Amino acid sequence: MAKRVALLLAVCVSASADIYTYEDQEGVIHFTNLRPPEGARSQWKVLYRTGPGRAATISPASSSSSGCRVNRADVVPARDRSPDRYRRYDALIAEAAHLYALPEPLIRAVIKIESDYDPHVVSCAGAKGLMQIMPYEETSQHISDVFDPRQNILAGTRLLRLNANHFKGDLLLTLASYHAGVGAVTKYHGVPPYQTTQDYVRMVTKQFQRYSAPR
Repeated sequence: MAKRVALLLAVCVSASADIYTYEDQEGVIHFTNLRPPEGARSQWKVLYRTGPGRAATISPASSSSSGCRVNRADVVPARDRSPDRYRRYDALIAEAAHLYALPEPLIRAVIKIESDYDPHVVSCAGAKGLMQIMPYEETSQHISDVFDPRQNILAGTRLLRLNANHFKGDLLLTLASYHAGVGAVTKYHGVPPYQTTQDYVRMVTKQFQRYSAPR
């Protein structure tokens, strides 16, 4: 029988953007972005560090990905054209939505724009899977198989939740930080002036509205 885990999300906007976590004796998982005191650091693990985001890695001037400097096309593009792919991950999306208290239409919208529901997609920047998890996020999220749909969806949704906490539930800033990084959104006090990020926010928002519409 799977262990029940309660989540306590306590993230202060004014503190560090690094997120720490530990599981107490009662099985409650705690999250905070307040740096743990020296005497307690052994029980805390770094769950999430603010990375450069995909927008930074595909910028021609400052790209950390040589692949993106040469060609911004996906290294492994979406190839799955099966109509049932849009319902294939329903149970996983529902699980992630319930666990991290986010609407299913938002998770679906991100997956649609990130990978068009193909779990094998790899971007020029090295982002992978359904929700396009970056390599540094694989490490911070302790992902053992980034192409596993469940691990990928749970990690991507957890990152959205952390961003939403950081920006007090602002949808546009949550999406912008998922794409460009928390640091970029903080620096520009809003959606960064990157065309790729602005396009991304518009596309995901449009899909979110579509998935949220009554059927």
